[in-house]
Amino acid sequence: MASKSGSKPDIATFGGLVLGIGGIVLGLILEGGNVKEIMAPTALLIVLGGTIGAVMVTTPMHVLMGAMRAMTKVFFEKGQNTASLIDQIVEYSTKARKNGIVSLEQAATEAQDPFLRKALNLAVDGTDLQELRKMMELEIELEEHHSESEAKVFEGAGGYCPTIGIIGAVLGLIQVMKDLADIEKVGHGIATAFVATIYGVAFANLFFIPAAGKIKARAAQKARTLELILEGVVGIVEGLNPKLIRTKLEAYAPPKDAKGKAAAAPAKSAAKVAAEA
Repeated sequence: MASKSGSKPDIATFGGLVLGIGGIVLGLILEGGNVKEIMAPTALLIVLGGTIGAVMVTTPMHVLMGAMRAMTKVFFEKGQNTASLIDQIVEYSTKARKNGIVSLEQAATEAQDPFLRKALNLAVDGTDLQELRKMMELEIELEEHHSESEAKVFEGAGGYCPTIGIIGAVLGLIQVMKDLADIEKVGHGIATAFVATIYGVAFANLFFIPAAGKIKARAAQKARTLELILEGVVGIVEGLNPKLIRTKLEAYAPPKDAKGKAAAAPAKSAAKVAAEA
């Protein structure tokens, strides 16, 4: 029974970027400005090049590569059917209660989720319960640590970006100061110079810092799923009643899944009453 589904676009991320950028551009137009006024390739090069360079200096390469891969978590959401995962674990617990935990050896080998596969294998091998919990909790902590490191890369970029934007503005002003004879050119040059500042602040607050927050949110969501799996396997080892395990694991389900369960319960009861009638 599969517990995972494929990745799908994160509507909140794409919608947020469209709304944020669109709001800024629309505000500029309503103020009588022109979109061409903020189109400056050189400013973009200075801001992005300087920011990426600063991040590379402060970040170990393996963490940087992990952060690049983590960018998919910002734009795409990996589906996780929590209800299906709970059903799968309860099915394992029912089988273990009837035939012993050794009967899960094949299920442990075939489990698609690496964390579930490892936990079940440890349980089938007869690993001490406390030792099993410590090992799997350590794996959860390491997973959270990696995600935190990846998020800090984007947080760092969000910190450097506005400052690099100021550097770009100063560089633009230096060029303006070379020709003070034509006041019209001076005014236009100053306006163009500050575009780098806009880019720096915009990239920091519309992408880098929000991206760090999204990566942390994804990490927290994954940690809850791993905790669900761990508690389920521990319940199987302890020989708990499958119904009790289900009740315990449903506490980890997202609010929408919990509401779905609550709505399904009355419908099931009504169907049962109708069948008995």
